[in-house]
Amino acid sequence: MKSSLLIAALAAPFFLSAPAAVHAEGPLASMIVTKTPNCGCCSAWADLASKDGYDVEIIENMDYAGTKRAHGVPPELSSCHSTRVGDYVVEGHVPLAAVEKLLTVKPDITGIAVPGMPAGSPGMGDDPNAQFDVIAFGGTAGAGQVFYRAGQ
Repeated sequence: MKSSLLIAALAAPFFLSAPAAVHAEGPLASMIVTKTPNCGCCSAWADLASKDGYDVEIIENMDYAGTKRAHGVPPELSSCHSTRVGDYVVEGHVPLAAVEKLLTVKPDITGIAVPGMPAGSPGMGDDPNAQFDVIAFGGTAGAGQVFYRAGQ
């Protein structure tokens, strides 16, 4: 009995510190953000992602429509920038909590999108009370459905 307590006492600091050590080793995930050269709100969203722990690479590309086609973004869900993260596309001003959910749940979809550029969304004012929907697209698991509700 005493040896079990001793082992537990010695192991506790390791288990308690493990999550912090894993996060401290590197970024949450790598992101490739494709945007037009002069878009400040896209850069603001990328900065938020970087501050949140993502490894962000920015590619500037004038072929806005071609990027959307290459990423499989339906025209009605189009926004300003497109991001590749893991096996997914993140279109527009998607809250980083929705990106985290995407990478955790790993649904059978192509990606998620915030159509247009809603005021208050990340990079567009960063209002935590702003209300808008994040829509899933592509794949078979809920395409066209609300994936995440911001400000709820």
